[in-house]
Amino acid sequence: MLEHPQRRTPEAARPRIKVSDEARFFRGWLQRPLIMGAVSPSSRALGRAMASYVPDPASFAPNAKVLELGPGTGVVTQTLIDRGVPEHSLVLVEYSREFCQLLRKRFPAAEVIQGDAYAIGAALPAWIGVSPLEAVVSSLPLFTRPDEMREAVIGRSLERMRRGSPFIQFSYALTQPVKAKRIGATLELSPWIKRNLPPARVLVYRAV
Repeated sequence: MLEHPQRRTPEAARPRIKVSDEARFFRGWLQRPLIMGAVSPSSRALGRAMASYVPDPASFAPNAKVLELGPGTGVVTQTLIDRGVPEHSLVLVEYSREFCQLLRKRFPAAEVIQGDAYAIGAALPAWIGVSPLEAVVSSLPLFTRPDEMREAVIGRSLERMRRGSPFIQFSYALTQPVKAKRIGATLELSPWIKRNLPPARVLVYRAV
């Protein structure tokens, strides 16, 4: 008895392998280690800790915005929405084209800008000075840049917010990426979030 030849599944009909956020992030790190900084996305525990420092969205001014720098695959972005920040109030500045495409699919009501978050003034000409900025949430790998660039991205962000509004950053390091006194700010440190790998803490800068 002759066996039937094994049928091959057409390429188009084969199920596509889902690429995880971890794989996307690691691939991006391999290609641009100094830009990515981390080899994996932030944990939701860290994201919730960062989001907790954003002012109560119920108190937002009309047309207010929350600016997120370096959102990556959107882990922290989702925790901001879970906190109550309206998706249409989010402005996401991301360097990676692949991540920008992913963010637009996941958060279609948010404004996604592909650009260099360290050049904050040049990246946001359309709405800076028109919509109030309630908070800046940053996942930028500050320690991969020189001191003056770190100070500039935080200092310029604080200049665009009301006094007391937070610039929220996380760090794995024991030392501070920017000394608060050098940019005329105060600094609040969270406890270490041990459920993040590696453990991290949240730093909150506010203009004085």
